[in-house]
Amino acid sequence: MPDWEKRFRAPRVSLPDWAEDAPDRSLFVSNATGTYELYAWDRATGEQRQATARPNGTTDGLLSPDGAWIWWFDDKDGDEFGVWRRQPFEGGADEPATPGLEPSYPAGLALSRDGRTAIVGRSTDEDGTTIHVAREGRSPFELYRHRESAGVGDLSHDGSLIAIEHTEHGDAMHSALRVLRPDGTTVADLDDTKGGTRELGLEVLGFAPVGGDTRLLIGHQRRGRWEPMVWDVATGEDTDLALDLPGDVSAEWYPDGSALLIAHGFEARSELFRYELSTAELTPISTPRGSVSGATARPDGSVEFLWSSAAEPPAVRSTTGKVVLDPPGMACPHSMPVEDAWVEGPGGRIHALIQKPAGATGPLPTVFDLHGGPTWHDSDSFAAGPAAWVDHGYAVIRINYRGSTGYGRAWTDALKHRVGLIELEDVAAVRDWAITSGLADPDRLILTGASWGGYLTLLGLGTMPDAWTLGIAVVPVADYVTAYHDEMEALKAMDRTLLGGTPEEVPDRFEASSPLTYVDDVKSPVYISAGVNDPRCPIRQIDNYVKRLESRGAAHEVYRYDAGHGSLVVEERIKQVSLELDFAERHLGG
Repeated sequence: MPDWEKRFRAPRVSLPDWAEDAPDRSLFVSNATGTYELYAWDRATGEQRQATARPNGTTDGLLSPDGAWIWWFDDKDGDEFGVWRRQPFEGGADEPATPGLEPSYPAGLALSRDGRTAIVGRSTDEDGTTIHVAREGRSPFELYRHRESAGVGDLSHDGSLIAIEHTEHGDAMHSALRVLRPDGTTVADLDDTKGGTRELGLEVLGFAPVGGDTRLLIGHQRRGRWEPMVWDVATGEDTDLALDLPGDVSAEWYPDGSALLIAHGFEARSELFRYELSTAELTPISTPRGSVSGATARPDGSVEFLWSSAAEPPAVRSTTGKVVLDPPGMACPHSMPVEDAWVEGPGGRIHALIQKPAGATGPLPTVFDLHGGPTWHDSDSFAAGPAAWVDHGYAVIRINYRGSTGYGRAWTDALKHRVGLIELEDVAAVRDWAITSGLADPDRLILTGASWGGYLTLLGLGTMPDAWTLGIAVVPVADYVTAYHDEMEALKAMDRTLLGGTPEEVPDRFEASSPLTYVDDVKSPVYISAGVNDPRCPIRQIDNYVKRLESRGAAHEVYRYDAGHGSLVVEERIKQVSLELDFAERHLGG
């Protein structure tokens, strides 16, 4: 079995979530059976139990704070439209968790300490966002409703306060906050978007884990990047931490509420700190160079975190030095480390991450692998997909184009209105650098990506038809207007924010940003894969694009599979990567 395939098959585990009042009870995700599913783990006995088993996998789950219940979201074949179910932690039959609530897209969930009350966020095309209070043995009642997107943030320790994020102002990229009582009355509002010109967002990070404590940890962008702040929702007082760290900063509470676990991301890598609220002392927590994709402080003061680098596979580590959770079976092969490149672009310096085969010198066949989001970023973290290309002799370049997170608010927000075109200006700058530096062979350039990266791939093949040898688009937006009308409601709100309105209100912007507009200019062979149940990049708009390719006899291949926005089944993922590698080999000549 080749190493690239082993990286997909090797068992992996997520960072375990643990019950606040029963810390020995944990929940994690693993692909040990060949499908990503939820597992219950009793740390006291060491017993592990597979909690869910569905053909297309399950990853959305939550433990009740008392550790008695596992809640999980049940959709149909990856379409993300469904209901919450629950089962006893020890095992047993699943049951409807919120009887009386119809299926919907999820918009957040928070559980009371005894698991008998849930704050449930729902999103539908008909209602927009609604938030409900669901109490065991009673009919759910509606707490909040608005046409624009919103979501459940957190429930206070004593269950008396509910924090929500909302975008009633119409900017889906920048949320405001509201704190409600369970009867729906408002306790406090915080809105950094007033006036519609500041474009500053807020996010809920969590209530203090102490009874009667009204402090809410939030994230803000008042200095042009994400930073944490403590807001007392009862008094209105806020405590700005003003941490002297250059990148985006997030945080969560230590279990006793006396300190914060700080996660700092900067230039595609991350690190951890402990922040003492009483003294403002910031103490580094030792982590290897790379990326921490999740961290949690345990009741004994230790910190568990999920770490990886581009070269080293993910591992759940602890500041105690102990192995937290070691997946059984095949070990995951390592890959090549990344090199950093900084390229001058039309909007400022662009950060690119480069992997290439050991000892290889250019010019090399090169894969430009564009991340999704768009509000996301590539990092020095382990990824089996890019590693597969490297194993087959390709250089891989991943680009944190404008729109990416981690480089300040202005960089993230720069893509508005000229959606897709802004990002591709940065991709073009990195492409030119890769060729002139001698890294990339200009006759063997692959443009690829998934989700938003797939969208940019199709848009780039049409707007820069002479720049690419071939394109591989995975679950892409292909026809922006049809995609808008068919996608889930929360993404419609995001598109209205990005483009400044609906297709009927700003048709020129949708046309300028749609790959379908430029499909007749595409010269390179195109490979497209898509999930037939995808609510984010729906299949009808992809079919529209493919029909246009077919009508002029353009070289293309399409692979459709029975899932949603990607697959949680290992065999299916291996099949998809194998097809992509084969397509590239046939068109580039090996």
